[in-house]
Amino acid sequence: MQYFSTNNRNHLVDFEMAVLQGQAEDGGLYFPEKVAKLDAGFINALPHLSNAEIAYQVIKPYVGSCITPDALAAICNYTVDFEIPLININADVAALELYHGPTLAFKDIGARFMSSCLSYFSKNNDKKTTVLVATSGDTGSAVANGFLNVPGVDVVILYPKNKVSYIQELQLTTLGHNITALEIEGTFDDCQSLVKQAFTDAEIKSHLALTSANSINVARWLSQQFYYFYAIKQNQNRPAIMSVPSGNFGNICAGLLAKVAGLPITKFVAACNANQVFMQYLENGTYKPQQAIATISNAMDVGNPSNFVRIMHLFNNHYNLVKEAVVSYSISDAETKATIKDVYQKYGYILDPHGAVAYAALQRYSPTGIILETAHPIKFNTTVESAINTQVPMPASVTNLLRLKKDALLLPKTYETFKHYLMQR
Repeated sequence: MQYFSTNNRNHLVDFEMAVLQGQAEDGGLYFPEKVAKLDAGFINALPHLSNAEIAYQVIKPYVGSCITPDALAAICNYTVDFEIPLININADVAALELYHGPTLAFKDIGARFMSSCLSYFSKNNDKKTTVLVATSGDTGSAVANGFLNVPGVDVVILYPKNKVSYIQELQLTTLGHNITALEIEGTFDDCQSLVKQAFTDAEIKSHLALTSANSINVARWLSQQFYYFYAIKQNQNRPAIMSVPSGNFGNICAGLLAKVAGLPITKFVAACNANQVFMQYLENGTYKPQQAIATISNAMDVGNPSNFVRIMHLFNNHYNLVKEAVVSYSISDAETKATIKDVYQKYGYILDPHGAVAYAALQRYSPTGIILETAHPIKFNTTVESAINTQVPMPASVTNLLRLKKDALLLPKTYETFKHYLMQR
């Protein structure tokens, strides 16, 4: 499998180079030259296959010969070696709980897969790799955990000051070792812009071997397909309508790729908070990035989602094909809080703010379907507990985390300052 830049179809690399570079030199994102179609026999066999076997079959065509079959199987086993259950909220709606990994967020899956791939490739690389990643909340902690003490890899995480939850911040600022956290005086979009600019800076790239761990990296993005297969594997005769909390759109874009490959998903609901760029695109056909708006579902506070360009390539830039596959709704903070309260009072199920956005958006489209619960409610305990008027059960990992002290370097959002920092590494 070859990958081309979304800015130049003639720029082709293999999976290894796409992972190591993170972003193409021309600023584009890497995209597979073809979608790996899945046969009906594999889809029908899903209930009888382990999660690791499913992951291996889904990702194998995209990896090609860049990783040996035995090594790829081991990577897949490690990536999904925790529970990913589909839980019935009520008779009509189920939640795919993606927060049972080490950092209590769906991004553990992509981060573990990518870190394993990068570790495999780094064995043949005598130069240390620096991973740059911008986070709006959960990406940073998942990447930090996935890459902690991986030989030959340093990680630099950029996160927006005062715009991630307390527990999210502790998860990405307390690990030390090969993990460095930069607290940026700006928004997630500012953090993402700094990372993207660094990847196109020839002086920095001559100084450091850079790669990205955001969903712009194909290893992060492609492996997010896995759990859509797990949802269908566990689905019990309800319509396969998937409501996905959407910020940078890597998550839903991976699901759309799985659908195009043959996974029987009827419709996607792009569940957005006050950041409505994609919803407005579906309404008028014009994509117009905006300044990110801060909300209580902070991991979705993105005003210029990177993976929009991949969605367009997936559907060959046909607006009508995108509209046929996806609907989108914007959910306010007030409605998010009301949804958390209502679902808890009626069904005893505790949603986090992102899952609540997905639930509310699904209800606007259909009374039945599957939502993605992307983070444990404890990560947003202040918001959730004020809505349900009771304490969220605290996992042991969080109890231990609260004993640790934040360690982060505060920087302005200017590129010159960020570049100076990188050049001094």
